Amino acid sequence: MSNLIIAFNHSTDDLEYGISGVDWQEVNLINDKLILSNGSDTIADEEPFPDESDLTAAGIILDGTEQVVSKYLLANLDENKLQEIFNMGNTNKRYVMAFNFDAATASEPRLELWDDSNLNTVDLVTLGAGSPTNSFWKGITTTGGLPGADWVGSSLAGSSSGHFLWLNNLAGPLTTAGTLYCNLKVVIPSTCVAGSLQQPVFCVKYTSN
Repeated sequence: MSNLIIAFNHSTDDLEYGISGVDWQEVNLINDKLILSNGSDTIADEEPFPDESDLTAAGIILDGTEQVVSKYLLANLDENKLQEIFNMGNTNKRYVMAFNFDAATASEPRLELWDDSNLNTVDLVTLGAGSPTNSFWKGITTTGGLPGADWVGSSLAGSSSGHFLWLNNLAGPLTTAGTLYCNLKVVIPSTCVAGSLQQPVFCVKYTSN
């Protein structure tokens, strides 16, 4: 049976999960959230978890142009604080989001995004409002190497072809314990004119031996 730990690199060092001195934060899969923001004095690294008004005040301002979100923070509710994921986004960084498996898998792990835990719809605006190609969420597998500057990646929404990430670069199941990686960014199109609360669910699918 393969057990999975998901972690974010809370460090500016682009180094592997488990390297001494690199602060990888393991995710509480029930409580923790990923926050996208322009940032502020209260929406910042190591600040206490904010209230809704602070989040709104530091939100992305829709201005009729395409925007690539630059600030991503893990809401670590176990410690009641925010932790910035410094290397996430439109950056040529490899070790950003880690998926650590303690044993071999029977299928290749894949990362999907859905509206909710039912895992059957992608109707959220940020997931393309039913059209996965228009998802704001972009992802690229970095298990094999750096993503490159201004990487394009895949539009993530649901499980249709091309709209999820094969985390082992289509190399198949893990034959031993190991760690897979990806980077993510959110690109808000110029056509988005109305803000709203959006909380897509991240899902890692794989089968165990």
